[in-house]
Parts: sequence; structure tokens; C-alpha cells
Amino acid sequence: MRVLATLLLATVFATCGETRHDQPLKLGLLTYISEGSAQNAQDRQRAFHLAIAHLNQAGGVFGRPVEAVVADTQQSPDRAVDEAQRLIEAEDVHAIVGPSTSVNSLAVAERVTGSAGIPFISPAAGTARLTDAADNDFFFRATLSHRAYGPALARLAGERGFDNVGVLYRDDLWGQGLARAFDQAWDGALRSVAVEIGQGSVADALRESAAGGAQVLVALLYPAEAVIAAREALDLGLYDQFLWNGALRNLDLIEAIGADALADSYGVGASATGQPAPAWVESYVQAYGEPPVGSYAREVYDSTIALALAAQAGNSTDGTVIRDHLRAVVSGRGEPVTAGPDGVARALEVLADGGQIVYRGASGPLEWDANGDLRQGYVGVWRYTADGRIEHVRRILHES
Repeated sequence: MRVLATLLLATVFATCGETRHDQPLKLGLLTYISEGSAQNAQDRQRAFHLAIAHLNQAGGVFGRPVEAVVADTQQSPDRAVDEAQRLIEAEDVHAIVGPSTSVNSLAVAERVTGSAGIPFISPAAGTARLTDAADNDFFFRATLSHRAYGPALARLAGERGFDNVGVLYRDDLWGQGLARAFDQAWDGALRSVAVEIGQGSVADALRESAAGGAQVLVALLYPAEAVIAAREALDLGLYDQFLWNGALRNLDLIEAIGADALADSYGVGASATGQPAPAWVESYVQAYGEPPVGSYAREVYDSTIALALAAQAGNSTDGTVIRDHLRAVVSGRGEPVTAGPDGVARALEVLADGGQIVYRGASGPLEWDANGDLRQGYVGVWRYTADGRIEHVRRILHES
């Protein structure tokens, strides 16, 4: 009996190691849709579907069309966990892009995907807490952590001539981490005030932050909260200068506050330029009639493509196999391929023939360390213009 049991176990483990693509690769997108910035939600969904289209135009993964499903996390960790479980158990996805927010990503990493063995890449989660998440190495992110963005924002404040700032930050994992990173890098005067989620007014918090003579409001908030804060700051005469985080790089604020009021205010976030993958931009415009305006659309695209290429490289839909090939398809030796339809097609061709590739993303390099964090990336500095545009100013290379 002991010999038979040993043989049965050996058979199970051998079967687990076999190639698994008797079904098409299926990818899920977890993102906020019914809550949060409408502009960001639209652009991220578009980028996801564009990636699926490019994969399928090239013949798909394993020569089969890639399937896709989208789930709405809202801005609730419990909802994100429920939707992640639904994607895995009911929709049978093999890997996930998203969630967008830090708090949702941490909940999904530690409560769902780590134990389920499903790799996922967040395009936007920045909290440093995710570096040490109990995720069994199934969590990756396509953006830099707050360790890059906080110091960049502090540096920008100094360059803009400010030495006394007021900070309003969202009182959750994301806002607390970003505020802490800014505070640690800032050497001027500072009054930092937490904003409870869901407040209809932040007037008291604004007054407290400005009480020490602050010259500028540093808004570490989500778009709906930033609209309230900016309106009340202007109406109360407390601030007329602002600095923004990357989540606020969209047109929602301009539409709500007005271009004149926001003109020449600056922010930092994921860089959307440098080597902007012109083929990718062109394909996006061809598909949707305009380039993405909201934040992290490129990161969504890159996350989707990276997961698909890892599946093709491992010749499997098994989550562990996909995870184990993620780092290889974006770094090391291999033929460089770029974002866009031609680059994706070439990558799939090389991998199907048993070759190696290094995918260069639309958002920049995607070289992951042992924690699933980017080894390097670019922080973009941008500003709102008087004619209602968002203008890229420059990018800053960050290396961990």
C-alpha cells in the first residue's frame, strides 16, 4: 500500500508539472468602475481591451484567442476580495490585472491570490506595505512604490520655491504611506492632516493644514476628494497653489474646478513619456480616437501583455508557471520587443518557437525584484495648463 501511495503521489506531481493549455488563456481585470474617477476607469478598461486585441490579432496565446473578463471592485477591499474570488472560481481566470488601489491590492494579495496560486499585477498600487505582503510571490506591480513618488513630490515642492506646505492625505493605507514618504523627504515646514474617507467637506482639515502659514496645498487624495478640497480651499481663500499626486492626473479636476483655477499647478505620478512607445500610442488612438488622459492606462496594458507572454513562455495556463516566467519575459537575455501590435506579435512568435524575449513596455521597463517591485522606473512631472490640458514636463529616473 505504501508503494502504491508513493506511485500515486508521483503521478499527481508529474501531472501538475505537465503543460496545461487544453483551454484558452483567460485574463481578468479588477478595477474600480462604478466608484472613483470615470476618466481613469474608462482609460484603464480601454487599455486592457487593447492588449487583448493585440494578442488576438497576433493569433493569441498557444494559437488560441485570449479570453477576458472585467470586474468592478468599487473602492472596497471586501468587494475586491469577492470579485477576485468570483473571477477565479466562477470565471476560471488564470491571471489577473489589478486592482488599481493599494488597499484593494493588499486585500486580494493576502486573502485570495496568494493561496489560490493566481498571479496578478497591479498597475497602480503604490503603498510600500505591499513589498512585504504575504502573497506567496504571486503579487507584482507595474508602478513604482511610494518610496519613489513621495521624495519626487517633495523635490518638486522645493523646486517650485515652497518651503512651507500643508498636506491633506486620504486616511487609508495608500494615503498614509504616501504622506509618510513625502514627510520623510521634506525638509521644510509642514502641517499634515488626515482626511476621513467619504467626507462631504474638508474645511476644518484645510484650516488646520494652513494654520502654520502654508504656501501650497499638497493633495494626496483621490479625485472626488481632491475636487472637494480644491473648491473649499479656493472658496475659503486658504490656498491658491496646489501640488498633486499621480491619481489626480486626469481631466476630472479641470471639469469640476476650472482650468483657470488649476493653471500651472504641478503633480508627479507614473511617467507617460520618455520613450513613449509610439506604435502603442498610435494603436490606442486608432482604436479610441484619442490618447489616454487618465493615469495608469499604459501600466494596465503592460500588465496584461506581460501575463500573456509569461503564459506563452511557460506553455501553460497554470498560475505558478505563469508567475515563474514573468520575470524572464521582461528582463535578462532575449530579443527586445516593444509595446504595440507588431511588438506583441513578434514576442509571441519568438516564444512559440522556443526563443527568449525582453518586453519593453509602453510605461517603461518592467524588471521585477524578488518582492514583485520594479527595480527601476520613471516618475513623471506634469502640470495643468490654462487651456485645460495636462502637459508632461519631464521624467525622473528612479532606481531601487
